[in-house]
Amino acid sequence: MRFDIVTLFPDLFAPHLSLGITRRAFEGGEGSAPAVDVRLWPLRDFADDAYRRVDDRPYGGGPGMVMLAEPLLRALAAIAAERGGPAPAVVHFTPTGQRLDQAMVEALAAGPGAVLLCGRYEGIDQRLIDRRVTLELSLGDFVLSGGELPALALLDAVARLQPGVLSPPSHQQDSFAAGLLEGPHYSRPERLAIDGDELPVPAVLLSGHHGDIARWRREQALAVTARRRPELIAAARAAGRLDRRDEQFLRELQL
Repeated sequence: MRFDIVTLFPDLFAPHLSLGITRRAFEGGEGSAPAVDVRLWPLRDFADDAYRRVDDRPYGGGPGMVMLAEPLLRALAAIAAERGGPAPAVVHFTPTGQRLDQAMVEALAAGPGAVLLCGRYEGIDQRLIDRRVTLELSLGDFVLSGGELPALALLDAVARLQPGVLSPPSHQQDSFAAGLLEGPHYSRPERLAIDGDELPVPAVLLSGHHGDIARWRREQALAVTARRRPELIAAARAAGRLDRRDEQFLRELQL
C-alpha cells in the first residue's frame, strides 16, 4: 500500500518512519518494497511565486490564514501522475471529520492506501475540499495545530497491522480488536512495594491454567469496558459478540 502525504512540515515524519517496531512496515527488505510505502510531498514545492506562498487571508475577514487551493491542486496532480492515476482516497484531517476508529483503520490497512492532506492555519479552501477530498477524519473532539499528528497516528495504526510487524497474536488482543477495551497487564516482580503496600500479581495469572487465565482476561476486558465505555458493550451485544457467560458476568458487576 502507498500513502502520499502533502505537508508543510515533512521533517516531522522522518523520526516516526525510522524508529520503533512499526519501522518494519516502512522499511523494505532486500529486494522487496515496504509494506507501507510513504511518500512525502512538501506543499511549498508547488507554490508558484518567489515567496513559496501557500496561504492567504480569508474572504469575509477574521483571524488566521487559509491554505490556498491552487498549490494543493498542483500537488494532487503530481501525485496522480506518479501513481499513474487518481489515488483511491484523499483524506483531510479536520475536527469536523468522522471519528477515526479501529474498524476504519483495519479497512485502510487492508487497502491500497491514500493521499493524506495535512492542513494548517484556519484550514483549507473549502472548494478544494468539495472537489478533491473523499474522506474527512478527526482524532477526537479537540483541535491540533495541523494534520501532521493525525497523519502520523493513522500511519502508526495501519503499520502495526501489517504482517511481520508485531508478534502474531498481539494486535488481535488489543483494545477494540474484539469490540472491547483491553484489560490490565502485570509483569515482574510478583509482589511490588508501592507506598508501603505489597501489591501482588493476581493469583490466576500465576496458576498456569490457560483456560482460567483466558476467562479472567475476558472478564477484565468486560469490566473495564462496561465501566468506561458502556456503549461498546451495547455494540458488542448487538453484534452477537457476547456469550452467556459474558452476560452473566456483566449482570454480576451491578453497574
